[in-house]
Amino acid sequence: MGTAPVFTRLLGQDIIVSRGADGVTVREAPAGPPLPVREKYGCVWTTLGTPRRDIFDISEALETDRRFVPCGWVTMRASGLRVVENFLDMAHFPFVHADILGAEPNTEVPSYLSEIRRDVDEVWATNCTFFQPRIAATESEGGFVQLTYRVPMPFVVMLYRVCPTAPDRLDAIALFIQPIEEDLCRAQPVMYLVDTASTQTSLLHFEQVIFLQDRIIVENQRPLLLPMEPRREIPTRADSSSIAYRRWLKEKGLRFGTVAGAG
Repeated sequence: MGTAPVFTRLLGQDIIVSRGADGVTVREAPAGPPLPVREKYGCVWTTLGTPRRDIFDISEALETDRRFVPCGWVTMRASGLRVVENFLDMAHFPFVHADILGAEPNTEVPSYLSEIRRDVDEVWATNCTFFQPRIAATESEGGFVQLTYRVPMPFVVMLYRVCPTAPDRLDAIALFIQPIEEDLCRAQPVMYLVDTASTQTSLLHFEQVIFLQDRIIVENQRPLLLPMEPRREIPTRADSSSIAYRRWLKEKGLRFGTVAGAG
């Protein structure tokens, strides 16, 4: 960001973000008190309350040989929580991202493990496998890939996958979401890749194509907000990570962006 103030909203509240000689300042608009602020992972982080812990760690961000690829902000007319769930959902790959992340007839999601890790207060989905026609931007061949999902904060979700050019390492893709209103958010994919071959343009294009395909689906879900009661939407075995995520949100008492919090 430059030196001119940026007017935006967070959780339905107007805020002002400005940069001065002492760094970035965030305030509630029009003249509210300063809010907690950190700069990390190429973003400005703040909260309307008092943070109870530091921002989560992405260890791959500290590895100097990785490509850092911020893919740009995309605005979506949906709850940010819906966007997280869509990111976790492997079942839509063959239908929404046909011939990229999935393809018929390989539509079944094999069993995987979902859990709330109490020691770090995060949701994880491990032992995930799925057939993908293109396992990365660098690859033209398909195969079954190993995936791991992590939700370190309610509006942040991450994906780890085996790097095709360095099989002993994992590529990391994060999705940072700014909840503007209950049914409006901005989201930015950020990638930490072991990739010396691809151009910046090709990496951006690969990720943006996928994300814009997702936007069409997310914006057409009804309701736009996330239902918290199981009876509203019937889960399947493939929704194990979503079930754990919703249970985690309910434990936290989070209502913003949910059907329970609407109105």
